[in-house]
Amino acid sequence: MTIRNRLLIRFSLIVATILVVFSVVVYVASATYRREEFYERLKSKARTTARLLIEVNEVDQALLKIIDRNTISALIDEKVLVFDHDNRLVYSSVDDHPVSFNRELLEQVRQEGEVETYNGANELIGITVPRGDQLVVVLASAHDQYGQSKLQNLGLALLWGLVGGLGLTVWLGRIYVGRALRPVAHINQQVQSITARNLRQRLDEGKKQDEIEQLAANFNAVLNRLESAFDQQRSFVSHASHELRTPLAALKLEVQLGLNRPRQAEADQLTFQNLQTDTDRLVALTNSLLFLARTIEQADRTTLTPVRLDEVVFAAQDELLAVRPDYAVAIQYDSLPENEADLLVLGEATLLQRVVLNLCDNACKYSADHRARVSLVAHDNGCLLTVTDTGIGIAPDEQTRIFDPFYRAESAIPYTGFGIGLAICRQIVELHQGIISLHSQPGAGSTFSVWLPGVTKI
Repeated sequence: MTIRNRLLIRFSLIVATILVVFSVVVYVASATYRREEFYERLKSKARTTARLLIEVNEVDQALLKIIDRNTISALIDEKVLVFDHDNRLVYSSVDDHPVSFNRELLEQVRQEGEVETYNGANELIGITVPRGDQLVVVLASAHDQYGQSKLQNLGLALLWGLVGGLGLTVWLGRIYVGRALRPVAHINQQVQSITARNLRQRLDEGKKQDEIEQLAANFNAVLNRLESAFDQQRSFVSHASHELRTPLAALKLEVQLGLNRPRQAEADQLTFQNLQTDTDRLVALTNSLLFLARTIEQADRTTLTPVRLDEVVFAAQDELLAVRPDYAVAIQYDSLPENEADLLVLGEATLLQRVVLNLCDNACKYSADHRARVSLVAHDNGCLLTVTDTGIGIAPDEQTRIFDPFYRAESAIPYTGFGIGLAICRQIVELHQGIISLHSQPGAGSTFSVWLPGVTKI
């Protein structure tokens, strides 16, 4: 899960919790206030009825019932019951249906002085009122339809407010989180564009006032150290290879002069021949290292121009066969497209020729028949070059490392090589924004595939 989604979820949960707690508190407080207010009204009604019944001699039960029925503030399903000290009903505000009461409730009211409870859907309050030296119990009950309706409307309003608040929170949260992480997304885009070939690129540090800008500054400091380390490595390989070429050339010349001297012993002749072989290997290794170093060093300064890939293949074929006439490179002409423009790629002809040369050289070297098959296929977005052989193949566990410098597969050790050619191929292909891959089976040969983007797709 991305940081954006995590922040959005956490922010929404926090706001949702606050809204839920607020809604519950408001609803509970309103329900408590309604209950207390309604019970106060019932208590007032009970006291008024008891006072009129006990203290006013001119008011009898019949008149009191008339007063109760015509009171402006009469409650819904209102009932007022008055009981004497023997729990006998002495007054009832209703006489149209039987009145039931709980003697245990009357005893509880006498003991506690005031009881608030429920009688079905109605709320009921019981109080004691002195009548001479005795206490009478007054029970008043009614249904607070108006208050319950208001409370229900409040609950619905809070519920819809909660849903709307959550929706608004998610919407505003997405906007807020997007704007808050915009600098991070900008840095992420810049970091993705930084590779080993353009380490000189730096992130925008701004005014270095917030944590994101400080992170960019620290990342730039790391890039400075990495660039310095890369430059030192490239400089060492380049200078070391360049410095080795001169003494190796002199050594090769001395060995050739030794071989051309007359009247040499057979042992001396064999020694000079071995020296010449080793010198040639050292010269080839030095040249490969120098080429690899220059390819990496000049990666960001290489100018890419439209190049016909088929011409590159033919040039590499001629160069390889000129040096190794015992090799054979078969180009599959049936795979070539009719439109020559389909084989155009943006690249550097010399570097691409080196890729084809190395792949064909390896294919011929590791095949018993010293033969390589080259195929070119044009696609809508680029060209695919494949070089296939029927040689020794490469084990699956070694295929992921075959493009590393100086790595050689175990099956390739008996053959002449340094493990640099494929590393050079990968560097050049990546320079051209292409992809190089391998499909191989031990004993069944290998197929190297190089995909290069077309001119209009770069």
